[in-house]
Amino acid sequence: MDTLSEAINALNKEGFTEDFRATEECVEALGSKKKFDPEDLTIVRSYRFEGPTDPADEMVCFALKAKDGTMGTLVMSFNSEHSQAIETVQKIPVRK
Repeated sequence: MDTLSEAINALNKEGFTEDFRATEECVEALGSKKKFDPEDLTIVRSYRFEGPTDPADEMVCFALKAKDGTMGTLVMSFNSEHSQAIETVQKIPVRK
């Protein structure tokens, strides 16, 4: 994938339609309002993107699947103004 939008569009077609947000307490599914502990999710895939001129524009798109079957994406930037709780994201196990 060359761009974040390409990755999200492709993942949406595969059923990863929920948008996730990591907070200090949990990972929230924004559409369904479900809340998940990090251990109830799995990182199925991830895509990393860098800005063409500024390494601070780096982003990662995670494809997540919950134990209850909910699937979606969580996008995290690596600049100082990201809105994701990094510690929570780091607790999500990666599918082997």
